[in-house]
Amino acid sequence: MPSRYASLTRDELATLLPELLLIGQLIDRSGMAWCISAWGREEMAQVAIEEWAGSSPIYTRRMQKALRYEGTDVVTIFKGLQLDIGAPPQFMDFRYDVQDPWHGTFHLDHCGALMDVEPMGESYVRSMCHDIEDPTFDATAVATNPKAQVRPVHRPPRASTDQHPHCAWTVTIDESHPEVVPLAPYYHVEKTRAATVELDPIDPCDDGAADYAGPLLADVDFAAFSHSALVRMADEVCVQMHLLNLSFVHAVRQRATDDVQATEITTKQLVGIAGIAAERIHRALELPVTPEGALRALELHPLLNPAAYVDASVDGYSLTVRPSDATADGAWITLCGPDLTRPLQAAVRVVDPHLDVEVTGGADHWTATLVRSDEAAEEFDEVAVARFSTGTSFAFESRRSLPITPV
Repeated sequence: MPSRYASLTRDELATLLPELLLIGQLIDRSGMAWCISAWGREEMAQVAIEEWAGSSPIYTRRMQKALRYEGTDVVTIFKGLQLDIGAPPQFMDFRYDVQDPWHGTFHLDHCGALMDVEPMGESYVRSMCHDIEDPTFDATAVATNPKAQVRPVHRPPRASTDQHPHCAWTVTIDESHPEVVPLAPYYHVEKTRAATVELDPIDPCDDGAADYAGPLLADVDFAAFSHSALVRMADEVCVQMHLLNLSFVHAVRQRATDDVQATEITTKQLVGIAGIAAERIHRALELPVTPEGALRALELHPLLNPAAYVDASVDGYSLTVRPSDATADGAWITLCGPDLTRPLQAAVRVVDPHLDVEVTGGADHWTATLVRSDEAAEEFDEVAVARFSTGTSFAFESRRSLPITPV
């Protein structure tokens, strides 16, 4: 099935890509509050470790293959981070240096995740910057080279709010290093259909860059890529989000007392990110504040993409969803339907609080129709909780894209 992102212009896609990467980061801002509420801070940290370690090696390799920068060196690792929902541009402002193929460093001039957790206290900072980062950085690097080690030079807690950079790390690849192996959740996630979904290949004859096989850039210039490459990248970023969510669902189910609690937590995560993602997509693409604008934002939402994974179509004021690989995986779309309207309501009400949805059909084949209510609905608590993150209002800036050469 053709990508739904193919309907966007090249300029629109270049605007949308960093938005999608940031939306992927905000999935955790939506989900982890409910894990803390259910099991406490320490268990939340374990959920986060399993979630990222289970998904990032899979989606990192997918992006490497799609954009033809597969390798075993530090540059390959850094390119992967630049196109990873765990490190969205500018919000997680990674700055890279490469000494040689096997040695590099990076620091964060701005860490949006730190800005989110620092007000919560030092224990939460340590959970994120120590407990979670140590295993997940290595889990990401293992996708490129199992002999890679990512180690801190310094990291929070900060001595003062004026301390910059927020953190600094070394990346070293050495044959003497013990080989890093994936954590257990990886072997669950790699069996999902999302892990192997086939997307349209990039057209090498399309105007613009068809891959990222050239030099490492300080900041990825999405506008330099071809329309075809940007479509593939947008679809791949949505696959990253699905894999992350499937890993999150697996981690939650390992801890939930029953299916009711697991469904409650995963639904709350979806409601929050459904609203925030729709709002950012709608704003970035300057869509109209109309039912058509709300439905267009939903059509481009990671909930429904890529089209090769989620079978859905828009006709007039209606969205129809049919059984698909996403249904088989138990992905986000299975938390929507005739009796599960809150994620869809959250997505359209951030555009206009008077909008609502009426859903008819069965559990995995249904149609949602937009309707208008005279009374404005209040924002869902889950969306309000996700707004705790500074990423929900973060604004991207224009930057020059300069090559990084070994020093």
